[in-house]
Amino acid sequence: MTFEQHAQSFGAAADAYERGRPGYPDAAAAWLFPDGAPLVVDVGAGTGKFTRTLLGHATEVVAVEPDAAMRARLQTALPEVRALDGAGESIPLGDGLADGVTFAQAWHWVDPARGAAEVARVLRPGGVLGLVWNVRDETKPWSARLGALMKQPESRVMDYGAPVVGAPFDDGEYEQFSWVHEQDRSAFLDMVASRSYVIVRPESERTALLDAVQRLLDDDPDTAGRATVPVEYTTYVHKYVRP
Repeated sequence: MTFEQHAQSFGAAADAYERGRPGYPDAAAAWLFPDGAPLVVDVGAGTGKFTRTLLGHATEVVAVEPDAAMRARLQTALPEVRALDGAGESIPLGDGLADGVTFAQAWHWVDPARGAAEVARVLRPGGVLGLVWNVRDETKPWSARLGALMKQPESRVMDYGAPVVGAPFDDGEYEQFSWVHEQDRSAFLDMVASRSYVIVRPESERTALLDAVQRLLDDDPDTAGRATVPVEYTTYVHKYVRP
């Protein structure tokens, strides 16, 4: 399975993505845009998880998403947001129009040199590029077992603490936020099912994985008998200012 096939797989699980993926802490958007911003472009917006958070910190948010099914799901959830077909290497906006461009759970799908050049084109001088990732905390035994079940050898390795970003974004600031996302079991299983490396598996393998995850929830003392699953996350946020 190629990297491109993984990147293009999400539309097949748009509903599971919307139901299962967590949102983002408001503190992440507040740190990127402490004084607010007139126009922020959320690239690789998916179903609008980070777009929702940005709405409280920008006068206008434009969502850019290459997958038609994901974009349609975003438009249903956020009809007030303009949603455009595009990608990190091809943002459908004019030069110097944006005060911020964000990639939440998306920069690792972008060619860093081409993406950085395209963001620099769209941003005004002094505008902000924000890279954001939610990463599950796997320090507890049950979450470590989950990580082992969901092993992802096919996906691109990413250092969330030090992503590769091309010129002119050479230096940036970094912050992280720890939080807990409580979700019911059905939504938790949708979170697992919405991962690209799960979507692209044969149906029999996906079913076996989800069955194994349900057994984990039933057996582990931290999750057994609970109506909800407490998923601990660290949100990594990187801020770069366009010269």
